[in-house]
Amino acid sequence: MENIYSHRVESLRKLMFRNGWDAVVIGGSDPHSSEYPAPRWRQVEWLIGFTAEAGDVVITQDHIGLWTDSRYFIQAEQQLKATGGELHKTRVPGAVGIPQWLSDRAKVVAVDGLCQNVSAVQELNDALGEEGMVVDAPDLLDELWDGRPPCPVTPITTLDVEAFGGVSRSCKLEWLRGWMSEHGYDKFLLSSLDEIAWLLNVRGSDIDYNPLVISYLLVTQDYVRWFVEKPGLMDLDEEETSASFVELRSDGVETMAYDEIYAGLSDQKDGTFGGTVFIDPSTLNSHLYGFIKDSFGPDCVVCGTSPVILQKAIKTQSEIEHLRQTFVDDGVAMERFLHWLESEIAGGRDVSEWKASEKLTSFRSEVPGYRGNSFENISAYGPSAALPHYVISEDDPVYIMPRGLYLVDSGGQYLTGTTDITRTVPVGECTFLEKEDYTLVLKGMIDLSMAVFPRGTAGCQIDALARMPLWKAKRNFGHGTGHGVGYYLCVHEGPQSIRYQYNPQPLMPGMLTSNEPAIYREGLHGVRHENLVLCREAGSSEFGDWLEFETMTLCHIDTSAILADLLDDEEKAWLNAYNERVYRLLSPHLSDEVAGWLRGKTKAI
Repeated sequence: MENIYSHRVESLRKLMFRNGWDAVVIGGSDPHSSEYPAPRWRQVEWLIGFTAEAGDVVITQDHIGLWTDSRYFIQAEQQLKATGGELHKTRVPGAVGIPQWLSDRAKVVAVDGLCQNVSAVQELNDALGEEGMVVDAPDLLDELWDGRPPCPVTPITTLDVEAFGGVSRSCKLEWLRGWMSEHGYDKFLLSSLDEIAWLLNVRGSDIDYNPLVISYLLVTQDYVRWFVEKPGLMDLDEEETSASFVELRSDGVETMAYDEIYAGLSDQKDGTFGGTVFIDPSTLNSHLYGFIKDSFGPDCVVCGTSPVILQKAIKTQSEIEHLRQTFVDDGVAMERFLHWLESEIAGGRDVSEWKASEKLTSFRSEVPGYRGNSFENISAYGPSAALPHYVISEDDPVYIMPRGLYLVDSGGQYLTGTTDITRTVPVGECTFLEKEDYTLVLKGMIDLSMAVFPRGTAGCQIDALARMPLWKAKRNFGHGTGHGVGYYLCVHEGPQSIRYQYNPQPLMPGMLTSNEPAIYREGLHGVRHENLVLCREAGSSEFGDWLEFETMTLCHIDTSAILADLLDDEEKAWLNAYNERVYRLLSPHLSDEVAGWLRGKTKAI
């Protein structure tokens, strides 16, 4: 039987030969640098069968290369067997990126400029040098991809900021215009979907698990143009979307067709541009950037980091108060699920990873304001949990046995916030190694939770706090320790992070960040403990101002797999206080049966 992915690669190679391309780079994103692209832009998956959200592919006449990070190494090795491709590991010592790898292997490299940001293409240009050339070939897979999905279209809603916290769009636009005026920019072109959603207080569902609307936004001192209208949009839910557009227009936001972005950049009917436009090269796609430069001249474009990223990362006091209730609601759903899971296993009933995932989603769906999951549930038993971003199979079920560890990483989208939580659950007798890994990872999570640090500290400067217990045992994990989380937005956001790779962005009061150290043993088990923490003020001294974390996530940490001798007194005190707080805040919202069960789970060690 012919391998469908090998056939697709060979068809692409024929296209390359006809066009004189030495190599093609296929990115794993979309025209808006989204982490999770809609089906139309899952080009890597279509071409070589790699299903993870982070991966870029290089095709030459004799090589298929996939570049991805440690979250997907095991998955990549398995899925690349279908094409004979080679895994190129990123974010590891000695890693060679795509530009460097191609620098002495190709002269003419084609990219889908719609799905490569300005910075990535510039890096590729620099690596190829004067003798090389990058060819912009937007939608280059179109002629090969029969039945390629269209651009998604879903209803558009606006947020009631008075009811759910936040700041009005008029205030946000006023702030952005002030920033533009201060820096001398006449226009600001936004293409990052979460920035647009935040700025306009709009939400949609164009991308699974992300309440986003595929669009561009152009802001000037005189007008705002939102390039969002697509064929069929008004047919989906005319009343809801129409009402949203009326509200937006009353605030001076003009809605235009998505594909009018090129013509809509002009000020006048004669096609003049006028003034300077600010763009963020890390999110604007290279094809649109090239159009702007070619049409209006390179001097009209100014590149920099969007200020919206930092502004939306710092939650307002109103948003924080709404988040507190959201974490109570989400914690209740989690505790109901964990009680159900333990009862089912103790009763000898079959529970597959898929069934457990569906049950958890059903509990979350009962929460008022629930708008879906914030990402695809990771429901992983035993060896499955050794894949950090494991994907559940409904057709080939894995059953949870009454022994070892079960890992569940999940989250919800609510009108009042976004959640992300991981619990590793002992479902029966555990081996000494499982208990040791469980405890060392927990030590790291607790140590980071207790951190106090001077204002101006970046996440990369405290990442070692979460790793030190593992490092002392000569163990480690490859992914970051923490990522920012949006407010009814993307579950992964910046600009802050907690990881060992350098990121100069300081942690600031109001930032919501994950705390999730881990360990993975291929073929055995995986352990990850994750809470979301809020950065807040911690007072001042003669040495300056200080910050700390408040743990926002509410769900007990199972103590049955802990090797208590590995925890020091301060760590035990934190754990006991946390579990007691979980019981105090959640038990009033639980049935007597589940509350009684939780009382037993939160007893002090």
